[in-house]
Amino acid sequence: MSVLTRAEAQTRAELLDVRRYTIDLDLTRGEETFDSLTVIHFTARGDLKAADTFVELKPAELRSAILDGQPLDPATLDGNRLPLTGLTSGEHELRIDASMRYSHTGEGMHRFTDPTDGETYAYTQLFMDDVQRVFAAFDQPDLKAVFELTVTAPDGWTVLANGVTEHTGGGVWKAAPTPLISTYLVAVAAGPWHSVRTEHRGLPFGIHCRRSLAPHLDADADEIIDVTRACFDRYHEKFEEPYPFDSYDQAFVPEFNAGAMENPGLVTFRDEFVYRSAVTDTERQTRAMVIAHEMAHMWFGDLVTLKWWDDIWLNESFAEYMGYQTLTEATRFTDTWVDFGVARKAWGYDADQRPSTHPVAPEAVEDTASALLNFDGISYAKGASALRQLVAWLGEKDFLAGINTHFARHKFANATLADFIDSLADSTERDVHAWADAWLRTTGVDTLVPRTAGHNSSHTLTVDHHGSRPHRIAVGLYDQDLSDHGRLTLRERFELDVPHNGTARPIGSRPALIVLNDGDLSYAKIRFDDLSFTTVQEALSGIPEPLTRAVVWNALRDAVRDGELPPADYLKAARTHLPHETDLAVVQGVLAFATSHVAGRYVADEDRPDALATLTDLCRDLIRRTEDGDNPGLRLTAVRHRIDTATRPDTISAWLSEGTVPGGPELDPELRWRILGRLAVLGAIDDAVIEAELVQDPSASGQEGAARCRAALPDPETKRKAWDEMFAADDLSNYLFTATAQGFWQPEQAALVREYVPRYYTDAVAVAERRGPAIADAAGRYAFPVYAVDTETLHLGETCLRDATPIPALRRRLADQLDDLARALRVRA
Repeated sequence: MSVLTRAEAQTRAELLDVRRYTIDLDLTRGEETFDSLTVIHFTARGDLKAADTFVELKPAELRSAILDGQPLDPATLDGNRLPLTGLTSGEHELRIDASMRYSHTGEGMHRFTDPTDGETYAYTQLFMDDVQRVFAAFDQPDLKAVFELTVTAPDGWTVLANGVTEHTGGGVWKAAPTPLISTYLVAVAAGPWHSVRTEHRGLPFGIHCRRSLAPHLDADADEIIDVTRACFDRYHEKFEEPYPFDSYDQAFVPEFNAGAMENPGLVTFRDEFVYRSAVTDTERQTRAMVIAHEMAHMWFGDLVTLKWWDDIWLNESFAEYMGYQTLTEATRFTDTWVDFGVARKAWGYDADQRPSTHPVAPEAVEDTASALLNFDGISYAKGASALRQLVAWLGEKDFLAGINTHFARHKFANATLADFIDSLADSTERDVHAWADAWLRTTGVDTLVPRTAGHNSSHTLTVDHHGSRPHRIAVGLYDQDLSDHGRLTLRERFELDVPHNGTARPIGSRPALIVLNDGDLSYAKIRFDDLSFTTVQEALSGIPEPLTRAVVWNALRDAVRDGELPPADYLKAARTHLPHETDLAVVQGVLAFATSHVAGRYVADEDRPDALATLTDLCRDLIRRTEDGDNPGLRLTAVRHRIDTATRPDTISAWLSEGTVPGGPELDPELRWRILGRLAVLGAIDDAVIEAELVQDPSASGQEGAARCRAALPDPETKRKAWDEMFAADDLSNYLFTATAQGFWQPEQAALVREYVPRYYTDAVAVAERRGPAIADAAGRYAFPVYAVDTETLHLGETCLRDATPIPALRRRLADQLDDLARALRVRA
């Protein structure tokens, strides 16, 4: 299959004006394929006598293609390209009749049968170039068109689409024509959905899920709809351009590869957001943030769309920033930036320090395969951080004025970075172009270090700036009250431009703690002077504001990753301060890093039991602290990590037998499968126990839990079977592949699975080539031998990248994993 290049897209955009697609999909043709009939009305521009181009599709069978009444030879289909030759200027009609394959990897038209009740669902994910799996298209974002969609579905199904749908009888559903949108934003979701419908501001709103999840959606429907309405209203206060589509549906769909997709009028979410089991309030906040993020896309991404994929940050960074900010302003989730700082932002920092880093706004992305690699922590978290810094520097009033200018100029059309910066520049006296060059065209993370000089009550502060970007930061000066258990109090917080004019700032007497980037408004690593670091070790939990504590914990995390802070010291800080932490997002972020990175990779193999013991003791303290039931989210977090860090089966086996943790919570499906997963690793259960649990929970989540547990069993034959299921059989769905991969590699089983480490590189390359980008991503992310922290694993991977030819999605994942492995080796050293 050929990927579309930037040059090809530019040439085709100069040649064609695509006006309308009429698409008929028939989903009643069986379990393997569906029918797709597409009529495209387009105009060839200019004074043409004979021009050539192509249309894209990936059919199971191309039955016929007719251009202006003349049949084309289906045999001329070359991969995914059907040539259109001899085009003359004027209007044309292209008719394509094809049979298309359903997907089980979350790409194109994904088909899923719910093991709970046997009901089947189908939905589209057409991002980047997967529209070609569903209908023929001139598939590039700057050839916007009107889409008229008709879907024939089995009896009892409901069809959702970008516009309001109407059942015209006989299983035929017709969707209202869309405004001008890009091909990748067309959406269909069909099945026997459970729906909750309402209306807001005269528009129909709906939320939808599988029938088997109906009780869980109903339990949270008010919260989901309230967040949706609040964000919708807040965006109308911010944006002068009204919501541009005729309805707003949110469908929670199975086996979805992303968090969500911003299809106009029909946002699709992974249906793990319909919670079957208990969750923390931070997890509810995450769901609300994704709702806010996707709604922001209705304007930035859908109304105004990038011209080519090098500007993907214009979509994702904007929606990321606006999602967190709007949720903070419009809902009960007022501390969203704490979670962003301690969890999401780390994603950006990590990505930006790998060899695969790229600018937020790359100069040129040559083709769609390269573009797909840029959906990472840089385009999301770093880009959102850059926009947050821009707002701090520019002021929100001028920022929103520029945004509204941008919408007015480019609505229902396409725009570039240059267009966006021009719109901002017209709303301010500041040099936005220079800011964009410094922030959006560069890579890497700046580092800021405080330096003080003076004596007694006369000290000055300067900031050593290692990097190239200008920063507007807040600096917090904290004093320590030794009479109040060493609690810290904020003496002063002031803004500082870095680099500044070189003048040291007077700060009076020497504070106990200096925090640069207090409030987390910029994107930079920070360090501490010696006295501040001592204070952090002694009194981190005494810092008054959770966002400041998040900044400090991020600094400690960076220091561990950079080899400046021993992993054991990070665990000691967690053991000392988390029992007193009041912000759940901070607890979750620190425990996640301590468990997965520190205990999982950074401590030497022989030190891992001690690291797990430290985390187990910490979790016990948190469980004791929450015995009064006042903080169920913290208790649930502690219970989860107590399970994950167990080195002996007795306690968690007793919980499983009793069906509850003493004092609560009772074990719901998520906790039961979590315990079974850890018991499988420890060799304390067998396949019969897993099968018995699956009888009690035959759901899709139960199937994934069982696959994860089976792969984790310390049995050679079970490991061989799991490996073959992942890399030989090719029939695991994307979710079952991921679950199996998550169970397979375990630090406690290093000797058992050592023979699979060299096999991984050969087999991953082959399965990625056969099954495509979604499975390639899962193979690189979840099936990589992450716990084999040794030079042999690194050498094997480097040889693979040098001598083999993994597809781009896998190559990028492997490059990142190997860089993380090299970092882990340096940290251990």
